This record gives sequence, C-alpha cells and structure tokens, in this order.
Amino acid sequence: MEAAFLIIAIVAVMIGTFFSVVGVVGYIRLPDVYTRLHTTGKIAVFGIVLFLVAAGVWVPSGWTRALVLIFFLLAAGPPTAHAMGSAAYRIGLPMINSMRDDLAAHDESLDKST
Repeated sequence: MEAAFLIIAIVAVMIGTFFSVVGVVGYIRLPDVYTRLHTTGKIAVFGIVLFLVAAGVWVPSGWTRALVLIFFLLAAGPPTAHAMGSAAYRIGLPMINSMRDDLAAHDESLDKST
C-alpha cells in the first residue's frame, strides 16, 4: 500500500512540476499583463494543488492541512487575478493583440451618462 501512495505522490509531483513549468514559460512568453495573469492564475494554481495532493498522499497526517490550503488557494486565486487585471485595466496598461474590449464600451456608456 505504501508503494501505491509513493507512486501517486511521484506522479502528482511530476504533473505539478509540468504545470508550474508551463506557467513560468507562459509568464515569460506571453505579451501583456492580462494574458500573464491568466497563466499565473490558472496553470500555476493547478501545479501548487498537485504538489499539495502529493504532500497529503505522502504524509497522511497532513491531509487536513493540505485540503485547507487547497481550499484557500482555489478560493483566493481567481479573485486575486481578477482584481489585478481590473487594476491593470484601470491604470491604462494596454492590451496587446486584443480581439475585443468589452470594458471600453462599458466605460463609454458611463462617460455619456455623467
């Protein structure tokens, strides 16, 4: 049984490392802050969750801590990325190669109403 837990932990670490590396490569290669927030907010979170799963499998007494950390990570990650993206948009950081800007139309309608 211990060998099965070891294999599960190793596989989770390998997949988590893959997601983390993809997140770092995406952070380096992507052109603007909005797409970089996507890669750090989504892909890197999956990597960290898989590392916590591996830790919980390897040290069974740590499952409760791992689950609490996973919950807070998944609960806080997307709102944090959204807040950072919203702040970047409000201070005027440009979108590179954007297909559409839904907030620009919203901002124009607010300007006309005041």
